[in-house]
Amino acid sequence: MGIPEESMPPAHPSKGSKEAIMMAKRILVPLDRSEAAQFVLPLIADMARSSGATVRLLHVAPIPSERVADNGRLVAYASQEMERIEFDRREYLKTAEAELEGVPVESVVRFGDPAREIILEADAFGADLIAVTARGRGWLRRALGVVGTLFRRSDVPVLLLAAR
Repeated sequence: MGIPEESMPPAHPSKGSKEAIMMAKRILVPLDRSEAAQFVLPLIADMARSSGATVRLLHVAPIPSERVADNGRLVAYASQEMERIEFDRREYLKTAEAELEGVPVESVVRFGDPAREIILEADAFGADLIAVTARGRGWLRRALGVVGTLFRRSDVPVLLLAAR
């Protein structure tokens, strides 16, 4: 299940030098609730403090469907599930925000395909840098698809951090 080519920005190699990464003023940090994703936060906090950057934390969740009980009764509409998931993910992002003390931080929850939503959010936010980790669980564990798409399709430099 890939992202339709026509819905993506034109392909560009991931560009940017070490200086551009270190001077980023708007840093997008996609988080997938994994322990590995948390490892990026201290580095991003240091980078943001030294360059006066604003950080936007992003979590992308799958689009929920209606919940139905075993007997076929509707338990929750998709919109109710979306609200529940958004509330849960915002709580997670608030915890991550605490690790970025002294840095201007925004948090956003989106629904859909992770790579596509990250690229769209980078554009909407005006990001100078996307910082991701390559290890974890959830959608970032399937990272080669997500991170590979980011490297191929993002016109914003992508900083890939390998968590141990």
